[in-house]
Amino acid sequence: MTPMTPMTPMTPMTPNTLRVAIIGGGAAGLMAAETLLDRGIAVDIHDSMPSLGRKFLMAGKSGLNLTHTEPEAVFLQRFGAARARLEPALTAFDPAAIRAWAEGLGIDTFVGSSGRVFPVDFKAAPLLRRWLHLLRHRGASIHVRHKWRGWAADGALVFATPQGEARIRADATVLALGGGSWPRLGSDAAWVRILSAAGIPMTPLKSANCGFDVAWSPVFRERFRGDPVKAVRLSHDGQSATGDFVATETGIEGGAVYALSASLRDRIASDGGAILTLDLSPDRSEARLAAELAAPRGSRTMTAHLKRTAGITGIKAGLLRECLDAAAFADPARLAAGIKALPLRLDAARPLAEAISSAGGIALAALDDRFMVRMRPGLFCAGEMLDWEAPTGGYLFSACFATGRAAGAGAADWLAAQPV
Repeated sequence: MTPMTPMTPMTPMTPNTLRVAIIGGGAAGLMAAETLLDRGIAVDIHDSMPSLGRKFLMAGKSGLNLTHTEPEAVFLQRFGAARARLEPALTAFDPAAIRAWAEGLGIDTFVGSSGRVFPVDFKAAPLLRRWLHLLRHRGASIHVRHKWRGWAADGALVFATPQGEARIRADATVLALGGGSWPRLGSDAAWVRILSAAGIPMTPLKSANCGFDVAWSPVFRERFRGDPVKAVRLSHDGQSATGDFVATETGIEGGAVYALSASLRDRIASDGGAILTLDLSPDRSEARLAAELAAPRGSRTMTAHLKRTAGITGIKAGLLRECLDAAAFADPARLAAGIKALPLRLDAARPLAEAISSAGGIALAALDDRFMVRMRPGLFCAGEMLDWEAPTGGYLFSACFATGRAAGAGAADWLAAQPV
């Protein structure tokens, strides 16, 4: 049946026309819409915000990282425990397919030195504009400021709109409502209550790709908050990441931290804290540092000695003083060991609303191979509202695109199998 205009009676649909309601206008929802339109099925895209793709645009402010070109086996490992369940979707719409799709929209891409894929202008807005133009041209109907409230007793979808409550029927529904991070952009996780009440199995949402709290001393916080820590190797529980991070008012954040955030978050949850090990000089061995630091410093201050012999300055020197006792600075061997394996205690993950992404959500076991909820035929789910997580670096968008495409195709296949 055709969706209603808010506050109007339901109108009959054109015979033999199928319509799917897509709730959520981010990467996963838009990809599901495109896939359904390709199959000749009409779509109505509903979003609670005044415009679509707000989180997509925000992610693009630092350079729209669409996917990653590393070898497939490594790429798939980034999805951890969810790999087996996501692999069919990820390989069906792999990084090469994502690049081809973007270029089909007229957006040229390139591979950066790290293997990440970006539009040549690094911007999200041009891609989103062309994508929405394509969807509208193919007949997609877009309904903004439509906040989904669940289902009515007769199964109709219920929306709160500026004109009042709207009840809408569709032949199938795709939910792509995002996780719980960045709620001001629309991903407020209000769907958790709705789906939990409907009995759909859920895993609690938690922060992913997040920063962490550190009990900085007042002196360190005042002097170094906001400063970047460059070219370090971070390690925890057998995992490591090389790159940069930033000291914040409350702790640490940044790409190298995000790469280890799942392990750190889970350790804090189980033990009440976690130790992150910092190698402040990855290109020098401990033996070399010890020998260099043992050189007589004469009248030089320890700050000058660290700079001259080990290249340790600024916030790196501050971290040494924050985490080592005074006696370590009089012992070159201990100081070298501290530079190579500095223990930094993390007390808590930052709140979900501040995280780049979220873990948890709809249990993958609750979905069939078409991404349809087993206990609710005709309801499909995609994107970050599913229980998976991955680091930054193009993996988040890759999985949102891939699961959106899979859910759209799954809805089309399910509709094709229904009796006329």
